[in-house]
Amino acid sequence: MSSDAVVRARIDRETKERATAALEAMGLSASDAIRLLMIRIADEQRLPFTVQVPNSTTAAAMDELESGKGKRSESADGLFEDLGI
Repeated sequence: MSSDAVVRARIDRETKERATAALEAMGLSASDAIRLLMIRIADEQRLPFTVQVPNSTTAAAMDELESGKGKRSESADGLFEDLGI
C-alpha cells in the first residue's frame, strides 16, 4: 500500500497559471506548495493566513462594486476630491 495520498482541487485556469508561474520563480511546483500548506495546517491546526467574513458594510460595498455601481478614481487626489477630503 502506498504511503502517498492524492489531493485534488478545482481552480480556474488563469489563477492556476499565475500561481504556477509564481511558484516556478520560487523553485517550487504546485504539488510542493500544496504539500507545504497541508503540512503547516496539520502541524499548527490552523490556516497560515487569516480568513475573515466581511461585515455587512464591507459586504454591501463589495456587492456594489461587483455590480458596477461603485465609483472609480484615476488617482488618490481624484478620490479625495470626490470624497470632499
